Amino acid sequence: MNIYTQTARFDTGRALTETEMRSAAPSIFAVTAHESRSERFKPIPTIEVLRGLMQEGFMPVGARQSRSRTEGKADFTKHLIRLRRVDDGKVYNVGDTVCEILLKNANDGTSAYELMAGLFRVRCLNSLVTQTGTIDAVKVRHSGDVQHKVIEGTYRVLGEAERTLAAPQDWATMRLNQEEAGILADAAHVLRFGDDQGETTTPIKAQQLLLPRRGDDRANDLWTVWNVIQENAIKGGLKGVGRDDRGRPRRVKSRAVNGIDQDIKLNKALWLLGERMAALKA
Repeated sequence: MNIYTQTARFDTGRALTETEMRSAAPSIFAVTAHESRSERFKPIPTIEVLRGLMQEGFMPVGARQSRSRTEGKADFTKHLIRLRRVDDGKVYNVGDTVCEILLKNANDGTSAYELMAGLFRVRCLNSLVTQTGTIDAVKVRHSGDVQHKVIEGTYRVLGEAERTLAAPQDWATMRLNQEEAGILADAAHVLRFGDDQGETTTPIKAQQLLLPRRGDDRANDLWTVWNVIQENAIKGGLKGVGRDDRGRPRRVKSRAVNGIDQDIKLNKALWLLGERMAALKA
């Protein structure tokens, strides 16, 4: 169910209803832990946290959850919610960068409560965005004084979110030469395709990450180059020719990163690359 199209528009955006959230990600409403958890595991009902954030003005505009092959676990599994202010009177244009809050949780032991700031680049007003960063801010384990930590963490991530909005303006003033762009692409290539030892066997080349998908991304500033690399790494679709087990040519195409954890992990790592390059350029 693609709920982003219905709710996350930048011209007529609105919040998700609880009925829509229950349909897209029923685990949001779990109030108990999965039976596999011990008594020390304190479930954090996401819907309670969400209602608190809504009182602060942050509304859910998208939700999804992981699949589970274990019978009876679907109602407790990992889920991710996108939140945005929709009543602040802001007018968005294509190319603008929007700050949203990403909320991740699970009551089956596969995820701590996690609240992050995410940057999204508006591609069209009907809700198409490219995620341009995930900034780790707060992680709360399902033990101890959970409620206090959640409240404290919420205010911390709000401050972090405001800080990240300066990056697009700063990075857009920094020009990269071919060598610098190549360094970013090489590092991103290892992050996306490397194994645990950092070795890559894919026929997809690092330079392919630098190929823009649209005309307005043909620029050499850090913000644009970083966005091109990030989109190519996350969305997939890059083509190459490798060899099968018998040495015969085999066409391959990179897959999109769809898993919640893989998506967040890769976005965080790519954002760190951008920050390090920005620090060097500064």
